[in-house]
Amino acid sequence: MVSPATPRFIYVIALGSNRRGRHGSPREAIDAALERIGEVRAVSPIIVTAPIGPSIRRFANAAALIETAESPPTLLARLKRIERAMGRRAGRRWGARVIDIDIVLWSGGVWRSRALSIPHAFWAQRGFVLTPLAAIVPDWRDPRSGRTIRQMSSLVDRRRPST
Repeated sequence: MVSPATPRFIYVIALGSNRRGRHGSPREAIDAALERIGEVRAVSPIIVTAPIGPSIRRFANAAALIETAESPPTLLARLKRIERAMGRRAGRRWGARVIDIDIVLWSGGVWRSRALSIPHAFWAQRGFVLTPLAAIVPDWRDPRSGRTIRQMSSLVDRRRPST
C-alpha cells in the first residue's frame, strides 16, 4: 500500500539586512539565511535600497522561492528562529537589523491568522520587495488583484504625474 505524498507548498520569501552580524556583511547575512532556510528553488539578485523609517543604513534585499511541506505558521516559526539565531533582536520598527525574513506569497493563495497574513501586508507597495520578486517569479499572480508580479513591479516605482 502506497501512502499519500505529503503536500508540498511553494513560498516566496523576502530577505533584508542592513547591519553586519556574525556572518559578515548584509549580503553575507542573506546568503547565510538562505543556507539555513534550505529547499531554495530560486534566488533573486541582491539589490541595495534606501531604508524606510529611522534607519540610516542602506539595505541589501533579495527574494527566494522555497518549497516545503511546512504550513504557513510552521514556516513562520522556523524563519523567526533563524532570525534570532543569526542575531536579530527585538527593537525599533524599521531599525537596523542583521536579518529580516518575511513570507510574502505562497502557493495556497491567501492566509490570515493573528500572527501571519499572506500576502504580506505591505508587499505590493514596496519596490525593494517587488523588484527581486520580478527577477524570479514575474508571472506569479497576486491572489487578490490577479496582477502579475511583473505588472505590479512596473506600477510601484512609476513616477506619478504632478498636478
